[in-house]
Order: sequence, then C-alpha cells, then structure tokens
Amino acid sequence: MANIHSQKKRILRSERERLENREYTSAIKTYFRRLEAATASKDAQAADAEHRKLVSTIDKAVKRGALHRNTGARKKSRAARLLSGSSS
Repeated sequence: MANIHSQKKRILRSERERLENREYTSAIKTYFRRLEAATASKDAQAADAEHRKLVSTIDKAVKRGALHRNTGARKKSRAARLLSGSSS
C-alpha cells in the first residue's frame, strides 16, 4: 500500500477512471449486440436507432480516452457494414 498521500489519491483516481472506461466499453458491446439482433430480425427502424446510439457512444469513448481513435473507427466501420447488410 502506498505511503505517500498523492500516491493514495492517484490509486483511487486510477481505479475510478478504470471503472468509467469499463462502463463505456461495456455499453459499446451491449449496443453492438442489440444492433446485431435488430439486423438479424430485419427491423430497419430499430437497427438504425441502435446504430445511432452505438456510434454516439463510440465517439464519446474516443473523445474521453476510453478507446483509441483507431479502435473507435474500426468499431464504427464494423457497425456500418453490419447495418448495410454486407457484413463479411
């Protein structure tokens, strides 16, 4: 355990930040599963809504630093391919 006050604060802060980043990544996975389910059920309106939520969440995660920008771009590309129906 850290003895220095600033180290203790840094440990608490890094744990809080880790949990916040995990919330973003978990939400992205959830929205991606929902998008896959909506496209599988051929519900275009629901798929479009889920796609918008997913892209928004990815953008927020990248802006905040929870995801690397290339990872965000890759996930958005996968989502767009899935939405268009030409997933490979």
